[in-house]
Amino acid sequence: MKTSSLLSLSLLSLMASAPVLADSEQGLCQPKAYEMALRYQQQSAEIKAIQIQAYTLATYRLKEILQETKKSPKDLAVVLDLDETVLDNSPLLVRDMENCVDYTTWDTWSDWEKKGHPTLIPGAKDFIDFADKSGLNVYYVSDRFGENKPYTIKTLEELDLPQAEESHVLLYGTPKEARRQSIADNHDIVMLLGDSLPDFAAEFKNKKDTKYNRELVEKEASHFGKDWIVLPNASYGAWKKAELNAWEEK
Repeated sequence: MKTSSLLSLSLLSLMASAPVLADSEQGLCQPKAYEMALRYQQQSAEIKAIQIQAYTLATYRLKEILQETKKSPKDLAVVLDLDETVLDNSPLLVRDMENCVDYTTWDTWSDWEKKGHPTLIPGAKDFIDFADKSGLNVYYVSDRFGENKPYTIKTLEELDLPQAEESHVLLYGTPKEARRQSIADNHDIVMLLGDSLPDFAAEFKNKKDTKYNRELVEKEASHFGKDWIVLPNASYGAWKKAELNAWEEK
């Protein structure tokens, strides 16, 4: 009886360890760690509500700016990032994750820019149309590949977005701050919209730790919700390797 029990325990032990050994031998799919973030970004009702809220606030603020300014709308500009600000690229990210490809290496992004069909972030078109019909200049400043510019313009045109023309679509090549400055040389930029802090000012650095950028957010707090409108993006960002603080019971 004792021998039988020991044998049973040994078999159970082997069975319990088998999946661990299999995972170890086959290798875990690290990009699956992004799954919860992608579910939130693509499927949650909350993300849609926040996106609509951001663009509603942007519209209210732009109306106030137009009422307060003495400048002609043709002298004003709004500047928007594209990815996860105007365009929803989550289908690419989900496909890469399911294929165990780390989309944060951006290896698949160029192909997506050429062949993919992103949809619009909720609220984006209404806001952009309002800015356009109000006579403002609309600029799209994105770090999409510069060599794919014709494809990006075609995507914007297919989504019926205004001012999707060569001079108003400024893609990767020079730093975003330089591109924003080229706009500011001819227009008064009254609003910036983006999903990443470098979309707003050069002082925000993706290569800095999150503590650095969080402190800068406090310093620049007067801009947020006024002339800087941030869109949520849980899919990727400079924060992805940030250390977490755990509760230590005492």
